[in-house]
Amino acid sequence: MKKIALALAAVAAFTAPALAADIAARPYTKAPAPVAPTYNWTGFYIFGGGGGGLWAADQHVQTTGAAIPLTIDQRQGGSGWFGTVGLGYDWQVNPTWVVGVFGDGQFGSIRGTLQDPVAGWTATQKLEDSWAAGVRVGYLVAPNVLSYVNAGYSGAHFSGASFFDTFSGLPVGTHTNSYNRNGWFVGGGVENNLNIFGITAPGWFWKTEYRSAFYDRKSVNELFDVTNLPVGRDLRFNNWNQTISTSLVYRFNWGGAPIGTGY
Repeated sequence: MKKIALALAAVAAFTAPALAADIAARPYTKAPAPVAPTYNWTGFYIFGGGGGGLWAADQHVQTTGAAIPLTIDQRQGGSGWFGTVGLGYDWQVNPTWVVGVFGDGQFGSIRGTLQDPVAGWTATQKLEDSWAAGVRVGYLVAPNVLSYVNAGYSGAHFSGASFFDTFSGLPVGTHTNSYNRNGWFVGGGVENNLNIFGITAPGWFWKTEYRSAFYDRKSVNELFDVTNLPVGRDLRFNNWNQTISTSLVYRFNWGGAPIGTGY
C-alpha cells in the first residue's frame, strides 16, 4: 500500500507543473462580433401618400388679341391638399450613393385666386391633377436611410373658374376655361426603412419630400357664360406650386445581395 501511495505521489509531482503550464498557455478567445445587416437599394419600388401644397401666380390683365397690358403683375396665392401615387427604379452604385428614375401622379384640390382689377372681378382656380417624371441622386446617411435630391419634367391640369364681383360676392356671368401646362420641378427628401422606428417590416419604407414645380406662362380668355364669347380681356400668368408629401414605399428587392456580390 505504501508503494502505491509513493507511486501516485511521484506521478502527481511530475504531472502537476505540466498541467499548470498547459492551462496557462491557452489563449483567450473573444466572442465574434455580431454581423451588421447589409442592404441593397437596387430595384423597383412603388409608393402612395399625400400632403399639402401652396399655389402662387404672378398675373396681369391684358387685351385679347393685341396683348396690351392693362395692369401690372400682381402675386396671387392659395393652398390645398393632394394625394400621390408613383413608382421608380434605383441603382446603388457604391456603398454610399444611389441614383434612380421615377414617375408619379398627384390629384386633389390646390386652389388659387384669379383677379381682374379692371372689372373688379375675382375667381378661384384649382390645380386638379399633375404628373412628373424625373431622376434622383441620393446619399446614404445610414445603410437604411437615404437623403436625396430630384428634378425633372412635369405637367398639370388647371380647372376653369367662374368670376364673382369683388365687393358683393355675386356672380358676374363670366368665366375662364380649363387648360393644361407643362414645366419642370426640383425637390428633395428623405427615405428610410421602417425598422428605424422599431417596426419589423422588410421592404417597407417611409418617404417625406419637398417639391417645387414651375409651369409656363399662359394667357386665359375671360368669356361670357351664355355665349362663351371673349369679354375682350385676358389674364396672363405663370404658376408656381410648392408641395410637401409623405408616402409609404414598398421595395420589391429589399434584402437582396449586398454591394460587391455581383448584383
